[in-house]
Formats: sequence, C-alpha cells, structure tokens
Amino acid sequence: MAHTDHQTMRRVLRREIAGTIGLLTDEHDFRAMRRYRSFPFDDHATYLQQVEDLLKTRALQGIHTTVALFDPQEYAEFCTAQGLDPDVPAHRTRFTAQLATTGPTLPYEGQPLADLVPALVDEAVRQATWEYAATLLARLGACASCGEDLGRAAFAQASDLLVRILDTAPPGNRHLVCSVTGTPEALVAVLHADQTPNGTTPLDEAEALEFTTVLALGLATQSPGGLVMRTSAPGAPDRIYGWRLRGDGLEPLTAGEVFDAYCTDVESGDLISPESNVDYCVPPDLGQDGREGPMPGHHH
Repeated sequence: MAHTDHQTMRRVLRREIAGTIGLLTDEHDFRAMRRYRSFPFDDHATYLQQVEDLLKTRALQGIHTTVALFDPQEYAEFCTAQGLDPDVPAHRTRFTAQLATTGPTLPYEGQPLADLVPALVDEAVRQATWEYAATLLARLGACASCGEDLGRAAFAQASDLLVRILDTAPPGNRHLVCSVTGTPEALVAVLHADQTPNGTTPLDEAEALEFTTVLALGLATQSPGGLVMRTSAPGAPDRIYGWRLRGDGLEPLTAGEVFDAYCTDVESGDLISPESNVDYCVPPDLGQDGREGPMPGHHH
C-alpha cells in the first residue's frame, strides 16, 4: 500500500514539473548536431516525429512543455565558455534549461509541429530584431549639445507616435508593419493591435516593444523606412494607409503612393491587380504637423 502511495505521489509530482525541449528546426542545424556521438538521431524527419510524439504524450499526462529553438553554434559557444564537453547529453540539457529563460520559446498547446516550428522561428527572428535594434539605439549615446540620451528620447517619441496611430485608427483589427532600411541590417517589425468588442486594444508586450524599438531606431538615425497600417472590420472594406520616415518624424503617404506600393511587383516593377474590397487611402492626421500637444523626442 505504501509503495502504491509513493508511485501515485511521484506521478502527481511529475505533472507539477514543467519541462523545456530544445528543438532543431531545420536540416542544417540537425546535421551540425550529428557530429556528436551521443546525439542519437540520424534522420531529421524521424527526429521531428519523435519530438511531436513526446510532446503529445506529455500533454496527455498533464505536463506543460515549453519548446525552445536549439542553435548548435550557440550551444558550442556555451560549452566553450563553461568548460563543458559538448558531447555529453547532460550538457545539452543544461543549455536547454538556460534557453528556457533567455532564448526564443513557445508553449506546446497541442498544435501540430508543422505549425509550431514556423511560429518558433518567427519568435526567434523577432527577438533577434529587438536585440539588434536595442543595441544600436544604446550605442547612439548622449547628445553632444544637451547631454540627453538619444536612444531614450527616440523611444519616447516612437511610443507617443504609436499611441497616436492607434488612437486615430478606425475600429477593428489592425496590422502594422514598420521597416527601416538605412541601418547596417534592414529591420522589419510587425504589430497586431486588434480591437475588442468593448473598444480596448490589448497589445502583445513583446511585439509592441520590438515595434517601438525599430521605429525609434529609424527616427533616431533618420534612416529611410516606412510604417503601414491595415485595418479590417466586418461589413466594411479593409483600409490601408501609411507614412514614410522623414527626418525625425513621419510623413503621410498619399493614396496613390500606397496603391503603388501594394500593386507593383518589387522585383519586376510590373503592376499587380489590386485586392478586392480594399481602400488605399491617406492616413488620419496624427496632430504632429501642428505640434498639437507635447511631442516627446530630442529637439533643439
């Protein structure tokens, strides 16, 4: 009886332990791990199937699992820094545990691995974009004239602009894309800002932080770039409008410029048929031309 009770308690405790699986999402990374003798797989498709089966089993047992993006190069660097042998399974587990707190991760919620893998890669790209943009902002330092932190001032301005853009947007679901091309690496950030039935607009904090950071970098460095908004609401055409980054602010695009951007093939320059039930239009007034209200940012 006591033995049975101990087994039952262990099963209960097992459900209380959250786990993290480091996933090799592509064939290139998988081949890199095969150089370790202790890595037991030799076929990527089989490996992915085994991972999915394990995730399903743990979910059926009521165990929560987080899936992390496993990068073999980062793992090798981790082992070198820690003085560890990378060909030891326990050291892979140690690295994966660190990924749970520092790397791109997603919770497994029963979705097919075919859906989870691209979402995990997108999360990794988003995190890398934010880290890169934040690093460049921090390197701007202080203004030589007044000593103000340029990155912090640009972030405050970008935050204010985002609030204005959302406040002036039509009701419905909003999809924003910000692109900055003048930095060493072209950066793109996406923000989903869907409006709830009660009129609120909850934002994903990570998405909002990345979007604001990329916009701030474009403003602070006065780089070429743009910001486009698409709004969707039941019973009405989708509306698409946007701005170009100009100096340390935003300049509205004309309806014709928005139409040209969406209806021209980027590579060939040929015209593309416009989408049906879509209006290409000018953006609402953000109030910045007349400097209505305080405009955060660095100005002399």
